[in-house]
Amino acid sequence: MKWRLGRFLLVMLLAIVITGCSTKKDASTEDNNSGTAKKDGGTLVIARLSDAENLDHHFMSTINAASVTHSKIYEGLVGRDKNAEIKPLLAEEWKQLDDLTWEFKLRQDVKFHDGTAFNADAVKATFNRLLDPNVGSPRAVVFKMVKEVKAVDEFTVQFILSEPFSPLLSILASHEGGIISPKAIEKFGKEIINEPNGTGPFVFESWTPGQEIVFTKNKEYWGTKANVDKVVFQVVPEETTRISMLETGEAHIAEPLSVPMMSTVEASSKVEVYRSEGFGTEYIGFNFQKKPFNDIRVRKAISHAVEMDSIIKGVYNNVGKKANSLLGSKVFGYHADMEAYEYNLNEAKKLLAEAGYPDGFETTLKTMDSKERINMAEVIQSQLKGIGVKVNIQVLEYGTFVEQANSGDSEMFILSWRNATGDADYNQYNLFHTNSQGAAGNTFFYSNQEVDRLIDAARKEKDPNKRIELYAKSQELEMEDAIYIPVRVIENLAAVAKNVDGFEISPSGYLEINDVSIK
Repeated sequence: MKWRLGRFLLVMLLAIVITGCSTKKDASTEDNNSGTAKKDGGTLVIARLSDAENLDHHFMSTINAASVTHSKIYEGLVGRDKNAEIKPLLAEEWKQLDDLTWEFKLRQDVKFHDGTAFNADAVKATFNRLLDPNVGSPRAVVFKMVKEVKAVDEFTVQFILSEPFSPLLSILASHEGGIISPKAIEKFGKEIINEPNGTGPFVFESWTPGQEIVFTKNKEYWGTKANVDKVVFQVVPEETTRISMLETGEAHIAEPLSVPMMSTVEASSKVEVYRSEGFGTEYIGFNFQKKPFNDIRVRKAISHAVEMDSIIKGVYNNVGKKANSLLGSKVFGYHADMEAYEYNLNEAKKLLAEAGYPDGFETTLKTMDSKERINMAEVIQSQLKGIGVKVNIQVLEYGTFVEQANSGDSEMFILSWRNATGDADYNQYNLFHTNSQGAAGNTFFYSNQEVDRLIDAARKEKDPNKRIELYAKSQELEMEDAIYIPVRVIENLAAVAKNVDGFEISPSGYLEINDVSIK
């Protein structure tokens, strides 16, 4: 289309002729640009690579989708502050009465967007829906230890667990813990909620799938009200178009930002790079249900044949440090001493021969349609030629890619796991526990009884040091089984117009826009 071509030419011209000073906005710096005063109001436009697959926290399988509604439409009993520490939100205080009982005192000045009063019955209704097997929420697995949610009185609620669960607060602070209006639950029931209704600082206005999602400011919000009047999440698949929209003032934030495009943004006088370290990692995964990856020797051979340093440098330009597991270094339970498989082509060829593939084999590597992932897939394709493995690359639209990975329609794949809680449990249980196979996160379709036992034990353990020991053992077993090849710790990247203040991306990967002002 002509307008897309025009924007593409514009951004290419900007990359050549702009000679302004390189700038970078990160999580630890503030923009002191020219002293221009901040002002309330206006419409914040966020140009995004892909749409949310749905707007129902009980059915979301990606941070990409949750990032749209979490803390904006829906809020939980607790949240996280700017240092990722647990803070009160819809609950003013809480205490653990015994190993199986947690009690929360709720705020008494909160209403849902539809005017319904927020109270203990609303909390109970939300979790009853999430845990109802007839609803079939893929996120129910993260709260499977919740036996009952009891409304003690109008503003006191208790979570009665079937077994001790130490990281409960971390899960309640993630998007799965968002409280939904009872009226929305009554209206949609088992169906996916496509008109999200919560207590947050923004109110849902409209969703045109594949195009845009629109929120408006909640003028009756119980807390600090948002600065902007409206937010538009606009789906713009072409990155050059997203960046040019910032240059022309059509948008204010573009995300994600690819590493190859960083230099163009850094050269701009109107746009700068936002970057911050995340909890998550990127990885190359194997589907255990598909031959030949049901053979550990094949998985180990591939792991030995991928030279990760060249990928970190060549594909990512050293943005995001090399990973040694699927836990980011800031996550509780991170195992600093664990080592991934060393690059060793001779060992790789030996293992393939032992597995019955002396001349290699042919396979398909699936990835979403992002520049870095495609570039990484091409490097892997080239590297695996060295052991006789022919790799066919299949690039899919993000939603289709996630759907196929979740259903097991894959052999090898490139994925990331953002870790919404900062606790190893969110990573370990969702990605590796037998109960989480499929849409819950275990797209390896991996099952190991000892790993399950360690993960379950860590959930029940109160002593933080003992939990760390249990997670170290589970991570070592997972590496021994060669489930995945760790790539890098994710760095959150976005392009942000210089007239925007207050934007952040949390370590979990959620877009934080409640404090955004447009100057």
